[in-house]
Amino acid sequence: MVEEVKDEVKVEPISFVEEIVKNDLAEGKNGGRMQTRFPPEPNGYLHIGHAKAIAIDFGLAKKYGGVCNLRMDDTNPQKEDTEYVEAIKRDIEWLGFKWGDVLYASDYFQQLWDLAVELIKQGKAYVDEQTSEQIAQQKGTPTQPGVNSPYRDRPVEESLRLFEEMNSGKMEPGKMVLRAKIDMANPNMHFRDPIMYRVLNLPHWRTGNTWNAYPMYDYTHGQCDYWEGVTHSICTLEFVSHRPLYDLFVDWAKQVGGDDQPLDDNRPRQIEFNKLNLTHILLSKRNLLILVKEGVVNGWDDPRMPTICGFRRRGYSPEGILSFIDKIGYTKFDALNQMSLFESAVRDDLNKRAQRVSAVVDPVKLIITNFPEDKVEIYTAQNNPENEADGTHEIEFSRELWIEREDFMEDAPAKFFRLGPGKEVRLKNSYIIRCPQENCCKKDADGTITEIYAELIPETKTGESNANMKIKGKTIHWVSCRHCIEAEVRNYDRLWMVENPRDEIAKYSDEHGGVKGIEAMRPFLNPDSLEVRKAYVEKWLTTRKPLDYLQFQRIGYYNVDPESTPDHLIFNRTVGLRDNWKK
Repeated sequence: MVEEVKDEVKVEPISFVEEIVKNDLAEGKNGGRMQTRFPPEPNGYLHIGHAKAIAIDFGLAKKYGGVCNLRMDDTNPQKEDTEYVEAIKRDIEWLGFKWGDVLYASDYFQQLWDLAVELIKQGKAYVDEQTSEQIAQQKGTPTQPGVNSPYRDRPVEESLRLFEEMNSGKMEPGKMVLRAKIDMANPNMHFRDPIMYRVLNLPHWRTGNTWNAYPMYDYTHGQCDYWEGVTHSICTLEFVSHRPLYDLFVDWAKQVGGDDQPLDDNRPRQIEFNKLNLTHILLSKRNLLILVKEGVVNGWDDPRMPTICGFRRRGYSPEGILSFIDKIGYTKFDALNQMSLFESAVRDDLNKRAQRVSAVVDPVKLIITNFPEDKVEIYTAQNNPENEADGTHEIEFSRELWIEREDFMEDAPAKFFRLGPGKEVRLKNSYIIRCPQENCCKKDADGTITEIYAELIPETKTGESNANMKIKGKTIHWVSCRHCIEAEVRNYDRLWMVENPRDEIAKYSDEHGGVKGIEAMRPFLNPDSLEVRKAYVEKWLTTRKPLDYLQFQRIGYYNVDPESTPDHLIFNRTVGLRDNWKK
């Protein structure tokens, strides 16, 4: 009997979040619609943690024929700015995603206010005059019930009048808040009469002086999702305990809205996933803002920053970032991911797209003594061996070359396979050369080698008859002294010297009297996170554009900094050719 062998069908694994979305669509929930939203607060630049949320919010909407809106959570005007709004848009577009509509929580300020008024009338909200410290004390603990506010049962008319006063611009910030009346004994602390509105008396960058009392996030978010038609509200794990309150506020919005609400059949489903945590990185816009303001870094897009714009300037590709996010996946458990895994994904992607060039970052002069002084040879170099369509470019070879200082050793051990007395190497795309046994270099008064001497071996140039001559030496790169360009190279390293800076900073703060901010951070910052060097590069690099991806052969991946000009080339090191986190 012949056994039939069936072709195996490879099924790509999907996340638990996608599984939920897929099942909801199969069951026809929400009329078979798929709609998500990405709701950042415009109070800073997006970081790598946001990229994980962007990938799933926009990615699932696109995959299942839905839409993802960009909604700014602009409920805190004292920290927000249009600069951040525009930066958020740029970062999302750079990652390769498109939103449906650009919306703002402030679009719903009137609806949120009207809903709050109705909730007061229904006895579901009240104005509290206690201080924030008193309110916090009365909330109790997870194991002890809270205590009712003395204002909890104040007359509805009085709460309505005071609520109007909260928005008058005449009330002192912090004097009163509007609280939901739920359950001060509920084991879920978020149900213990949460604050819905507080007084700020600040103009809003979109609504001007219309509002002086502003809604809180927990009160705002669910209703905005509901009114907007969001079907799946995807967020991080810290919102698990907020979900019952999210659902309750949505229920109240539906009840108040009645049959006039066109989206009454739509109930947003909140789904929580784990945050992206990386070693040697400190996230949160509050912490990043401290680094910017204290001058530890040169702005939000400093290549040492974990911001999306920082990674862009450093030379990370959006494809590399999304590949890493796909590898770590979405789970219900927080984990600390190794930075080496992130860089590996970036390196794999850059290997496919980076243009190969020669650059010497620690130069010493090599003189080919048997090559004529006035002669120049032109070689053709492949731009990217991983992609022939990237073409070629020309490089010049002459008598005097720059090579890396580490490629020569005067007193070389037997297992040193680069240049040294009597040693041979191949110059990439060119000749095999040999240093003389004696007088192979010249030094200055301090003993520093200033020149190295070697002879080329005839007919060993790539493509010639003796090109396959066997030698023990390695292939080294070079640039012609007469034809290269001087450039600035910025070698970036980790900003934090400890694996988990957040925990280390917190521990240091506890041990030193509660010191905060930059003073708690300084002991863990790497003083050598940036090295600026003079280098020599092929003149072809004057044709490269800002943010172009490059591989400096044998050195690492670099890109063209946005500040670079043909007269002053600047390159940023993105990542090394190999993992350097094991050291």
